[in-house]
Amino acid sequence: MAQRQPAAFAVGQDDRKPFQHSHVPAEHAALIQSRETGDVIPDDAPTGKVKALPFAKSWVHMMAGGVGGMTAATITAPLDVLKTRLQSDIYQAQLRAARMAKGQALAGLNPARAALYHLTDTLDILGSVYRTEGSRALFKGLGPNLVGIVPARSINFFVYGNGKRIISEYWNRGEEAPWVHLLAGVAAGVATSTATNPIWMVKTRLQLDKNVSERSGGVMQRQYRNSYDCVRQIIRDEGIRGLYKGMSASYLGVAESTLQWMLYEQMKASLARREERIQRSGREKTWWDNSVDWTGKAGAAGGAKLIAAILAYPHEVARTRLRQAPMDNGLPKYTGLIQCFKLVWKEEGMIGLYGGLTPHLMRTVPSAAIMFGMYEGILRLFHTPA
Repeated sequence: MAQRQPAAFAVGQDDRKPFQHSHVPAEHAALIQSRETGDVIPDDAPTGKVKALPFAKSWVHMMAGGVGGMTAATITAPLDVLKTRLQSDIYQAQLRAARMAKGQALAGLNPARAALYHLTDTLDILGSVYRTEGSRALFKGLGPNLVGIVPARSINFFVYGNGKRIISEYWNRGEEAPWVHLLAGVAAGVATSTATNPIWMVKTRLQLDKNVSERSGGVMQRQYRNSYDCVRQIIRDEGIRGLYKGMSASYLGVAESTLQWMLYEQMKASLARREERIQRSGREKTWWDNSVDWTGKAGAAGGAKLIAAILAYPHEVARTRLRQAPMDNGLPKYTGLIQCFKLVWKEEGMIGLYGGLTPHLMRTVPSAAIMFGMYEGILRLFHTPA
């Protein structure tokens, strides 16, 4: 019996599903399955089979993801520093004291005024960091961040793209579906978190360094000289396991990355259907159509990240708290994920679980748009199938 042809590569079907791309030239349809790893159907491959490109042919995808990630991380580094500090209980305590001194209260503000207050407060704090600590403070932790971006993006794109291909090929007759994207996203998130957690641990410690080393008398002294010294002290004082603090919160954060992938796939499929309708109509593309071609996927990436980040944000706070340096007595304040959530809720309430949300959204949404936008642009520059 002839093997059923996957809907993702079927040509001329009218009863298509959200993730099917019909009425597309065969040579283009064979290139739609995976942007992330460059999975295509070679000309001599049997119908319905999806095979991954060897590294020699897919290096552009890996390079484009790395370059996009590094560019986005560098541009948004100051907001990343600010977000990390606002997630820390040390900074939250300082902010509460400052607000009490000024007689400011957020409880009586309506949502619109509260949002505006958080935005202006975020910008004020950013300016204060620049004035009191200098411009270099705005880029603390950027080194390990950049070191982590390349493997993190490479692992994430590679595992997600190949995971999606393998799951759909062996468990869904070669067809994509939301549950396929779900499982592939979980696999990619777990693999990325496990491999890169020590890097983000060092980055967090460096970003909080000047604050946690404050001692009586107002003397400010850095605890870590550089990334290497940070790793050395963590291993010496906390053991190898110290490099993996916050791992449970990172695994919880897999929900955010998975949700982002699922939403992005839905939006990408919608863009593909739009392009298909234009091709079927035979009309010339307008300036708006060309704009959507270049910016549609970047906008979809930013929109997907916005929704996912808001829904899953508390895990970011827990992860930062779990990675804080031990207290003066050498004992950690937060000892586990559940204990961390309970303690934050007890001491700070719901608002404590969303500390730093404004700079987080200001950073991650444009960061996602920049990263995916550059990714798509570099693929086009090298004439690599997306």
